[in-house]
Amino acid sequence: MADTKKRHFKKGELRSKEWFGRTDRDGLMHRSWMKNQGLPHHMFDGRPVIGICNTWSELTPCNAHFRDLAESVKRGVLEMGGFPLEFPVMSLGETLMRPTTMLFRNLASMDVEESIRGNPIDGVVLLVGCDKTTPALVMGAASCDLPTIALSGGPMLNGRWRDQQIGSGTHVWKFTELMKKGEMDTNDMIEAEACMSRSVGHCMTMGTASTMASMMEALGLALPTNAAIPAADSRRKVLAHMTGRRAVEMVKENLKLSKVLTKEAFENAIVANGAIGGSTNAVVHLLAIAGRMGVDLTLADWDRLGREVPCLVDLMPSGKYLMEDFYYAGGLPVVLREMGDKLHKKALTVNGKTIWENVKDAKNWNEKVITPRKKPFKKQGGIAVLRGNLAPNGAVLKPSAATPALMKHKGRAVVFEDIDDYNRRIDDPKLDVDKNCILVLKNCGPKGYPGFPEVGNFALPQKLLKQGVSDMVRISDARMSGTAYGTVVLHTAPEAAAGGPLALIKSGDIVELDVSKRLLKMHVSDAELEKRRKQWKGPPVHEARGWVKLYVDHVTQADTGVDLDFLVGNSGAPIGRESH
Repeated sequence: MADTKKRHFKKGELRSKEWFGRTDRDGLMHRSWMKNQGLPHHMFDGRPVIGICNTWSELTPCNAHFRDLAESVKRGVLEMGGFPLEFPVMSLGETLMRPTTMLFRNLASMDVEESIRGNPIDGVVLLVGCDKTTPALVMGAASCDLPTIALSGGPMLNGRWRDQQIGSGTHVWKFTELMKKGEMDTNDMIEAEACMSRSVGHCMTMGTASTMASMMEALGLALPTNAAIPAADSRRKVLAHMTGRRAVEMVKENLKLSKVLTKEAFENAIVANGAIGGSTNAVVHLLAIAGRMGVDLTLADWDRLGREVPCLVDLMPSGKYLMEDFYYAGGLPVVLREMGDKLHKKALTVNGKTIWENVKDAKNWNEKVITPRKKPFKKQGGIAVLRGNLAPNGAVLKPSAATPALMKHKGRAVVFEDIDDYNRRIDDPKLDVDKNCILVLKNCGPKGYPGFPEVGNFALPQKLLKQGVSDMVRISDARMSGTAYGTVVLHTAPEAAAGGPLALIKSGDIVELDVSKRLLKMHVSDAELEKRRKQWKGPPVHEARGWVKLYVDHVTQADTGVDLDFLVGNSGAPIGRESH
């Protein structure tokens, strides 16, 4: 007779024992079918089962080397007497998926959560790399709260085209502008794209992938040096091996995720993000992860902790170097050591040591790449959180990627109702726009696109590019690629599609941005805004079925992490009823 109740396992007890340690019919079945893979009986003798959660896919180029990486993890697990079992979950490829991988981040997190909870897993290794695979896997694992350790796939080797060092993503935007201006032709582009992506790995700029790999290390969720070892470097496989070893030890120590992902750990990560000039996408992802852990993290924390943090790392898109250079200079441990007085030094990490024990002796081998704090690359490195009648719940801007002269700016709004309106009109020679205008894009938020796409760093009008204009203030409810740059205001909350004030702005309205005052305001009276609100009609409904409907009906806004409302908070990993 099948079990009728879920059972919570006791401290120090292996979950997998409930599957493999039984002598009844169900235990026979569980072991027998597993043995068709050539597994000897002693693998079921009570060793910790380490689930290796793999986002390998040939449709996710950043993670296409994960089969090899998983083998290194397995060797480490076996060496420590563990039982490694690799399992696949939905892979999110930033470069190919439409309309945006962010639409599927929460779906992938559900895949991870249920895969962990429903299987005989005692501890988890998360193989992460491409932008959304990192937060998706951590969110899913956080909902289960087992001993968990992350391993990033590592960045590509530096790009090199002719006499230029080129960065993945960052030079996509630069080359696109050169094509528009007629300074680069198709043959140049084809040659350059091969030079940009010349090895396995994710973007080698300080884009979202590198940022989130750094966040794993700063949170204490990955071993030291995880952030920067190039994917093609043999030391990445060594780190994978050591990660496998450590996963077994974590199970024996009962070092659960909740002991690592504390409020102090998130605050350390926010400081680190500012010091590396990290992606604005980290804001949304860390808010979502914190929400799964039940940690009270808000946009106010991002602004409070980031205000006085300088940017120490001279990497694209904010600077000129790349992740390979960052690793040779000493990587994230050097940055954390420099920011030591702003860290919670006693925060526990997955190797059993505190964050400060891990980094206090780190050495800087190249102060051009990682600048000393007393002489930083840029004085302002944190994420600025803006508020005002255009974004009452907040919007974000990355000062290290912005043009200083535009950080305080007032201009006439040129408004695009959605991405299709923008695509139709942006290069129209008759578009009424000049370099002092502020470009505004609506209906590209979590519900609006749908899925919160990376279109917030939308290109400038072609006629202004040809005049030599290189940056303008841009405002939207969208996200921006971590590899992008510019004076770009993002994540305005509430979004236009949810009836936020962004929905009410019109071309010709005067908009004011003052980053030092954290102000984002449209100079329109409350009475006029109320009049416009009564006339406003929401955008058309997206697909009325499947995942998109579930997502649109339940997704939260940017200021709270864009998770699904019913996934916030964790539920552990109780052992479910038998299936037979």
